[in-house]
Amino acid sequence: MTDQTAVLNLDLDQLRNAIQEEYAEVARHPNKGFHFHTGRRLAALLGYHESWLDGIPEASIESFAGTGNPFSLGELRGGEHVVDVGSGAGIDSLIAARMVAPDGQVIGVDMTPSMLQKARVAGTDGGFTNVEFREGFGESLPVPDLWADVVISNGVLNLMPDKPAALTEMNRVLKPGGRLQIGDILVQKEVPQAAKEDISLWTG
Repeated sequence: MTDQTAVLNLDLDQLRNAIQEEYAEVARHPNKGFHFHTGRRLAALLGYHESWLDGIPEASIESFAGTGNPFSLGELRGGEHVVDVGSGAGIDSLIAARMVAPDGQVIGVDMTPSMLQKARVAGTDGGFTNVEFREGFGESLPVPDLWADVVISNGVLNLMPDKPAALTEMNRVLKPGGRLQIGDILVQKEVPQAAKEDISLWTG
């Protein structure tokens, strides 16, 4: 498989650091004002039902910065195993944990330490016992092969330059017949090569 970061002439560590800095700000200062919507207002714009947010700690909701609604593709079923790629402050993981309870399990994966900390505290404060948050990258998920019935992701795939690697990882952790439920950004025109290689455009 071709390394897309090499093709794009991108420094992957530099890109990841820039993305981490941006979303660390969302974790620490969710009301600061960003070039994207956040929080409860964003959830409403994306069609999240109020009932889904009941019992989700506000600290998790306020730092929500997704671009879509993975649950619009279908609510999850009790007992299912779910992986949330790019789980952020945990809102989608916690919603999923409630949907699959009591016997289902959720693993949220994120690369930004401050988001992980916020998600873990929210999970504890909300009394969730069937969810855990692990540090990792979408291109190398810390999840066993064939573990998940469903992989969800929200506004994260667009931030990974090597999308084939990320999709291959999602496929690896899915059981046969498993489901991908992704909310993200699509473009209808080819993005110029120079723009793809401008790290400031990945975060701004």
